[in-house]
Amino acid sequence: MSLKIAIAQINATVGDFAGNRKRILDFAERARQQGADLLLTPELALCGYPPEDLLLRDDFCAACDRELDTLAASQPGTDGIAILVGHPEKRGLHCYNAATLINEGRRVATYYKQRLPSYEVFDEERYFDSGDDPCVLTLKGVRCGVNICADVWEAGAADLARQAGAEILLVLNASPYHIGKRERRTEVLRQRTASTGLPVVYANLAGGQDELVFDGGSFVLDSQGALCCQWAQFEEALGIVDFVDGQPQPGPIVPAPCLEAEVYQALLLGVRDYLGKNGFPGAIIGLSGGIDSALTLCIAVDALGADKVRAVMMPSPYTAEISLADSREMVRLLGVRYDEIAIEPAMQTLGGMLDKQFAGLPADTTEENLQARIRGMILMAISNKTGSLVLTTGNKSEMAVGYCTLYGDMAGGFAVIKDIAKTLVYRLARWRNTVAYAIPERIINRPPSAELKPDQTDQDSLPPYEVLDAIVEAYMEKDLSPREIIARGHAEADVRRVVHLLKISEYKRRQAPVGIRVTQRGFGKDWRYPITNRYRDLY
Repeated sequence: MSLKIAIAQINATVGDFAGNRKRILDFAERARQQGADLLLTPELALCGYPPEDLLLRDDFCAACDRELDTLAASQPGTDGIAILVGHPEKRGLHCYNAATLINEGRRVATYYKQRLPSYEVFDEERYFDSGDDPCVLTLKGVRCGVNICADVWEAGAADLARQAGAEILLVLNASPYHIGKRERRTEVLRQRTASTGLPVVYANLAGGQDELVFDGGSFVLDSQGALCCQWAQFEEALGIVDFVDGQPQPGPIVPAPCLEAEVYQALLLGVRDYLGKNGFPGAIIGLSGGIDSALTLCIAVDALGADKVRAVMMPSPYTAEISLADSREMVRLLGVRYDEIAIEPAMQTLGGMLDKQFAGLPADTTEENLQARIRGMILMAISNKTGSLVLTTGNKSEMAVGYCTLYGDMAGGFAVIKDIAKTLVYRLARWRNTVAYAIPERIINRPPSAELKPDQTDQDSLPPYEVLDAIVEAYMEKDLSPREIIARGHAEADVRRVVHLLKISEYKRRQAPVGIRVTQRGFGKDWRYPITNRYRDLY
């Protein structure tokens, strides 16, 4: 007995019902031509994931339901192939995260997700009611159980499917990427195959949605937990797997890239989809001669093409000649439009305007921040005039401790490396140069500096980035206490300093642009600390 299952690893767009439907039907037709009996789509593929508070609108859910009927009515064009499609379903006062089998132009059966995650970036209990019943579909004599994403992350829903007679487990997913997620998914699904004895077909979404990136990487495990097939990450793919006598036959296995390549691909997809899906014609980057703006420029060019990227260098009297030289060399290597706009005239004008206000007061970070804000104003003016989006260049280390200027270097519409620690910035830059040389070595090797005053380096104000990043990761990503971090060997003074800066910078982070999440905890959906907060950690 054989069954051929196709996986539609598609890039859905939230709210684009007609576009998502067309994509599903296109994949179904391609799968039918290859002899597939069933097309498995990702979670909520028809409306896109996550729709968030759109689900609170009755008209949104009704429009999606009409689109599901349209999809069913369109199925004769893919005659001979059933489609298991993810969508929201409203029933009276209840809304469910659902998967419906479409076959021969009609809805055959519907499954409701049972485990609703409300942790990290997920908030499904806000929107959905949980289902209770298993759903087992019979296709060509093979009984297929249905689960949706978090259903398989613990025992229960998969066991119910097996008890209902399932011989194969089909899993629809919209599982967002973070470092280590690919390996974790495989580990969890092996636990499910061990507890149920069922082979698993895992279909995952691929694409960017605001700060989230869905990395695809769909795969198939046999009943012993062995990997039979795995498709590429960060791109759409149509996967086909043959089941013979209930077991998947070996197919393509795309190997995992190295960590740097994987993260870089996630950033490319996040930039490409954020600008593309929101209709921005291009990107603008304020180039400084430093490592962060250099990496951001590379990502933008690789994601969008050099013709859609513009770099602007805005030197001040404190800008080193090597910063100018390295910036000019980099834009030559990448082939992007490049402009230099000196900010000294604006510095002098603003300084004169504020002379009376600052009389008798020493120069401090106020004057430094004015420089950053002048640059932000220039970038935003170009953005307003051209419609292109300013990509900010701040990294996670800076966002953690507030080493950034509101309405200055934080000004922009999308924060590309917001979740990339400074130490990882360097790793990504070095890796990118192994693909094709683009970042001058001096940018990578020289001490980092904001260049807002003479002979300035970042370490004038911060601990070394190796120390800073380790403390931020321990406190912010792993929720370790200061005592535990100190017990790991960090100096108490460094821990106190970093934790203090992290806490007092929350008001800045709340005003930062959305940025791509690549760690298990970024400064976005999964970081919800109060700004007004008198809690003091114990040391």
